[in-house]
Amino acid sequence: MKILIIHGPNMNLLGRRDKSIYGNYTLKDIDNLLNDKAKEYGMELYIFQSNLEGEIIDRLHKSIEEDIKGIVINPGAYTHYSIAIRDAIEILDIPIIEVHISNIYAREDFRKQSVIAPVCTGQITGLGIYSYVLALNAIYMMI
Repeated sequence: MKILIIHGPNMNLLGRRDKSIYGNYTLKDIDNLLNDKAKEYGMELYIFQSNLEGEIIDRLHKSIEEDIKGIVINPGAYTHYSIAIRDAIEILDIPIIEVHISNIYAREDFRKQSVIAPVCTGQITGLGIYSYVLALNAIYMMI
């Protein structure tokens, strides 16, 4: 069971970003946690991080050829304005969970709107790195 994890912009700097919002974990910590959970579920993870909108879109398109069964995506700041990523997600007919480490609804007004959520199966926000784990669990339960 192939699952794609997409980390969007600035996720590569976790551990250096505002720790009161993002905690002390690094992206490698998240990936290790997800890989451990994926083994329990019999999943094969494809993990991708990019700061570039076009690369994220290309990776979503490529998932069609790879027989990906579900996607966990943290679009980062693209959450709030990337119609192009939204359109790429809308094409896919698999479970897709949008995740955020912080609670985007408890932050600045411009972060409270997600253009991505309406085309996703669900959204998990504000539970730290466990937002990712819960999303992986949800996909496991849906497949």
